[in-house]
Amino acid sequence: MRMHRRTLLKSMAAALALQPLAAAPFSVKAAGLAARIRPGDPAWPGQAAWAKLKDVVGGNLIEVQAPFATCTTDAKGPVCADALKNMRNPFWVGDQPGGTQVSGWYDAWTPAPSIYAIKARNAADIAAGVNFARTNNMRLVVKGTGHSYLGTSNAPDSLLVWTRGMNTVTVHDAFVPIGSSDAPVPAVSAEAGAVWIDLYHAVTLEAGRYVQGGGCTDVGVAGLVQGGGFGSFSKGFGTGAASLLEVEIVTADGEVRIANASSNPDLFWALKGGGGGTFGIVTRFTLRTHELPKYFGYAGGKVKAQSDAAFERLIAQFLGFYRDNLFNPHWGEQVHFGSDNVFEISMVSQGLGPDEVKAVWQKFFDWVNAAPQDYTIEDRLHAGAWDSKGWWDIANNPSMIPDKRPGAPSWHGWWQGDQEQVGVILHGYESLWLPQSLLQPEQRKTLADAIFAASRFKQVQFHLNKGIAGAAPEAVAATLQTSMNPAVTDAFTLVIIADGEAPAYPGLPGAAVNLKAAKEDAHKIDLAAAELRKIAPKGGCYLNESNYFNPNWREDYWGANYPRLRAIKKTYDPAGLFFVHHGVGSEEWSADGFTRVG
Repeated sequence: MRMHRRTLLKSMAAALALQPLAAAPFSVKAAGLAARIRPGDPAWPGQAAWAKLKDVVGGNLIEVQAPFATCTTDAKGPVCADALKNMRNPFWVGDQPGGTQVSGWYDAWTPAPSIYAIKARNAADIAAGVNFARTNNMRLVVKGTGHSYLGTSNAPDSLLVWTRGMNTVTVHDAFVPIGSSDAPVPAVSAEAGAVWIDLYHAVTLEAGRYVQGGGCTDVGVAGLVQGGGFGSFSKGFGTGAASLLEVEIVTADGEVRIANASSNPDLFWALKGGGGGTFGIVTRFTLRTHELPKYFGYAGGKVKAQSDAAFERLIAQFLGFYRDNLFNPHWGEQVHFGSDNVFEISMVSQGLGPDEVKAVWQKFFDWVNAAPQDYTIEDRLHAGAWDSKGWWDIANNPSMIPDKRPGAPSWHGWWQGDQEQVGVILHGYESLWLPQSLLQPEQRKTLADAIFAASRFKQVQFHLNKGIAGAAPEAVAATLQTSMNPAVTDAFTLVIIADGEAPAYPGLPGAAVNLKAAKEDAHKIDLAAAELRKIAPKGGCYLNESNYFNPNWREDYWGANYPRLRAIKKTYDPAGLFFVHHGVGSEEWSADGFTRVG
């Protein structure tokens, strides 16, 4: 006798709801199901099942609302007022279970909260969420701070495991990974919800050492390290993943595992650049710390060329200056080439004193100042260096904006230069690495011409710390031991071409996307990137900062490492419980992660 589909699903739902939370792995293929369940489906867990989960996680199962949901029902109420007051504070955004650092991406994704979230306190809470999602065939999402341009921590009709509350940071004078015979090293451990300013405060301000992390202070440790991770000083210390010593992780079977070079080394390698939310949910990271350089420095300014020809000369001059003076472990961060013929410098250094920094840049500044008929200084050209220990000292650094909310940690703050990113809705975004061979004298004109051609469409940003060519030898070697695309070690810069507009979160009063501008910007970004791809057709790119629509994501993100990552994914997550857009194994699922296609 053939059982009707509805009857079968009801029976399956009842059986699953009664299973213990640590049940055996649920396989979509084995069950003959082609899709994950959504609210309203017959197999969706009933109230009793949700109540049981809530009890297991100590009451920390919550319904999730969009941050501005109350503004549509009570626009003058205190909740809406608080949201409007804090919407440009990246730490407030990260503290919302439905918060996302950007307010979406034109024609790509729009913020939409999960149905429920587990406010995880520990690995046991996370394991309970993993088991519940797996046994009930649900879409599972992982989020720390929501700092994902690609929207990977955002999915409607899902169960969210939210790790933001797990933010303890512990500094170690001597750390040895479990099962290792290596000599002890200074290190720092951080739970999955910690942000980089938490580590800089503990490691640099309090302990007088350095940990290689992200440039944006509110970026989560978890997402950055699992994506590889760059910071301002990566030319000196390598990627964030290159300093990883050990992780604690909950895998798809609900098991809590330790991964390091001795225990589960395949999983450990995958977590060093294979992408967050893909191989499991990391609960704790331990990273090597480094001797703190005596000085951190800065060079800045804006120069406007009075003609296209003068701008082309300026581009070529800087490229030669960079190759001869800055292409080394000391220098990182950005220069911008604008469509308005404005060249902007915003670079940082490590390990050079004030006089050394000024001496390096004086050659370039003198060249610009010698041609007032060609160049106008729009923002003064300057360079200097300061005591590194105060770099992230919120109280004494005027370049940082403190988080003044009641109860916020006193050390929480963000760079003024990062303010415009908070809440932005992206019109388009493209990135690519440029190989160091383009800096050689015989290739320099080709590179300069391509930069100028690209800048006719959109501003071209060189993120010179996000390529490892020119870095310290030990930083290059350590980065090659990660799962990132090996092309990163041959790249002297990551080029980013992007644009967007003011926040347009769902429910935000008065928010509306300029669709005409968004479409035009997206097209111009494509045209600008195409000019640079003519000279670097297979350079690859950084997965945490990349094009949502990239058709070559596997090759660009991981290069020859992808088959190995795919095999590790099959080992630890054979049913594909963990899904993110353009993550390892995502080709087996529809774009929303609900329907199996492979």
